[in-house]
Amino acid sequence: MSILEFILLLIIAGICGSLAQALAGYSHSGCLVSIVLGLIGAVLGTWIDRTLGLGEILSIQVGSQPFPIVWSVVGAALFAGVLHLIGRRS
Repeated sequence: MSILEFILLLIIAGICGSLAQALAGYSHSGCLVSIVLGLIGAVLGTWIDRTLGLGEILSIQVGSQPFPIVWSVVGAALFAGVLHLIGRRS
């Protein structure tokens, strides 16, 4: 994976994380948190996909790495919703 491919994956993850934050109503963060949220969402969403056997809906191929767009947004929205609920109670 080249540096350009890695940066492109981070940008895609940031966009997915931002969409998820908007869906979940969690907006106490910046660009770096959106990127991390998008990457966590991709892992969580892919795990949900494999557990339930639903299949990939939309995936972008960057170099040799596929990035699941829909599952990243779904996983990140679930994770951001949990963060919102935890932060709300504190």
